[in-house]
Amino acid sequence: MKKGFKIGIVVILVLILGMLSLAGCSSNNAASNTDDNKASQEKESQQAGASEDSFDKIKQVGKVVMGLDDTFAPMGFRDQNNEIVGFDVDLAKEVFKRNDLELVLQPIDWSMKESELNAGNIDMIWNGYTITEERKEKVAFSKPYLDNRQVIVVLKGSDIKSKNDLAGKKVAAQTGSSAVDAMNTEPELVKSFDGGGPVLFDTNNEAFMDLEAGRVDAVVADEILARYYIKQKGSDKYVILDEDFGKEQYGVGFRKQDKKLLEMVNNTLDEMKKDGTYETIYKKWFAE
Repeated sequence: MKKGFKIGIVVILVLILGMLSLAGCSSNNAASNTDDNKASQEKESQQAGASEDSFDKIKQVGKVVMGLDDTFAPMGFRDQNNEIVGFDVDLAKEVFKRNDLELVLQPIDWSMKESELNAGNIDMIWNGYTITEERKEKVAFSKPYLDNRQVIVVLKGSDIKSKNDLAGKKVAAQTGSSAVDAMNTEPELVKSFDGGGPVLFDTNNEAFMDLEAGRVDAVVADEILARYYIKQKGSDKYVILDEDFGKEQYGVGFRKQDKKLLEMVNNTLDEMKKDGTYETIYKKWFAE
């Protein structure tokens, strides 16, 4: 075979390989562009869904999901039969019974409550959920339905008699609770705590257990929860100080776009207050 002919064959093979390579790149680029377009479309669809009122979808399914901390007595907690019960649970059951919706109780990590709501894993936060300015930026609140305050609880015989006595002491609270928010309105006092801030626990129950064991010196918590806990454990063990970290109100939290669901809950709670049902449920849990 002549040398020139060999060179010609090599050149042709190189050209063919080059064309195949370009075709492969083109195909890969096209596939990549298609995947990118699909991902972009899915993201846009999710964003559009996230901005829509979910009321019609909830009505169609016939269920509404309520997120709660199932250790927050007496608002929502587990009884001796491991059933979730409480004041907020009874209120919610009556509200959605009147609107032909099944209530699904979904325990959540309280520190992740707003994330769970806005991710669509729950439809509302209803569990002694304090209305604060910071939370208003993340959720839409119902009308306030119950008053509360953040109290300081110590063991009987403690040398802590006022807020100023908390300096140098270990002060406990629940992670993500309004107790933490309330304390943080007095930053200089919080800095004076042992450790430069509160000792945080996943649940209020854990905080109170550490108080009883002497591992912390005080607990800051919702008065409603504190008084219920003290009643169960024995009022002779604890003291609630006269000073507190402020008054507040409970509300139900919704995604900001869920205006129809919020309106329905507001209207139904108003009806329940007018016909006496709210008062009946209130007396069941707070008669004493």
